[in-house]
Amino acid sequence: MIKLWKAVIFLADTAQLKQGQTIGIIGGGQLGQMLVLSAKAMGLKTIILDPDATCPAGQAADAQIVAPYDDLLALEELAKRSDVLTYEFENVDLAALEHLTDAKLLPQGTKLLQITKNRLAEKAFLHEHGLKTAPFRAVNTRAELEQAVAQLGFPSILKTCEGGYDGKAQFTLKEEADLDVASELLAQGPCILEGFVNFSLECSVMVARNAKGEVTVFPVSENVHRDHILHESIIPARITSKEHKKAQTIAIKIAQSLNLRGILGVELFVEPNGEIYVNELAPRPHNSGHYSIEACNFSQFDIHNRAVMNWPLPKIELLKPAIMVNILGQHKALSEDLIARKPQWHFHDYGKKDVRVDRKMGHITILTDDLEQTLAEIKATQVWD
Repeated sequence: MIKLWKAVIFLADTAQLKQGQTIGIIGGGQLGQMLVLSAKAMGLKTIILDPDATCPAGQAADAQIVAPYDDLLALEELAKRSDVLTYEFENVDLAALEHLTDAKLLPQGTKLLQITKNRLAEKAFLHEHGLKTAPFRAVNTRAELEQAVAQLGFPSILKTCEGGYDGKAQFTLKEEADLDVASELLAQGPCILEGFVNFSLECSVMVARNAKGEVTVFPVSENVHRDHILHESIIPARITSKEHKKAQTIAIKIAQSLNLRGILGVELFVEPNGEIYVNELAPRPHNSGHYSIEACNFSQFDIHNRAVMNWPLPKIELLKPAIMVNILGQHKALSEDLIARKPQWHFHDYGKKDVRVDRKMGHITILTDDLEQTLAEIKATQVWD
């Protein structure tokens, strides 16, 4: 088994895949769909593994295996039919992927997932590499929660160590009375309590690296959230050039420290004094990087595909400032009406069958010469009120 593992690493470090070969993607959501569309333009084939036969990525891919993510036989079939494997979300079954590493090329490996799937492990990794994060404590019991709150104070956020996204599996504690409700989250498994950072805005940076060690980094995106779900991304972020460079430097340092393959989203807090804290890592394309499809010389999906194929990585250029706004279930009908009124806007629909409140159904990207004017234009539509 050790020799097989070494062989996989060796292949990942030397092989450059060619046009006409196949990328196997675990997960069939909108990120997978946009990876597929990018791959097609690059002359690559794709096959999706997802339990939903109508998933967004499956609609665009060359083939789909309809099966659960932890189905070992299905994963082995995906590996046999693919030349390289990747994943479009971090909550994949780690044990199942480790089962595959002896059998198929997985450039991203499993160490990246081991770190980013667990919030405590991720925070520990960041601290080991000298990066600032919000203060945190491990919490497993009500007594530990009370002790952690006494140390970190209010407000603070209790999150499950694993799972959860877009505000799910977390609870904000604002006062003593919230302890009872927060305690219910402990029943879901080990948790982490995070103290608040006095940030002026939230940002993110997409960074990528291939097996040759080449790194490329995207502009800094300023992100506006509503109820923990990304609402708007503003590019470039309205921060100083010094803060912009510092954020990119942090992202590059993380990529190098992880021995990254593929793309990584680095979520950041920027304090009023310019100090930057790392919030979370996403080992995949990220919602805040969607703007790059229209606004950059290469999209985040192009770059991820190039990185896992071990193609050379170009320098990223922002062709024009942009704003990306998410379309959730409650916005879908009204946003469709905008198509006739906003010919300069880029409308993306993910083709999801079920429309639900707070479910990401699509996004709009607007290229602009005046960010403030465009923000006002978005607001004036009243679609997102």
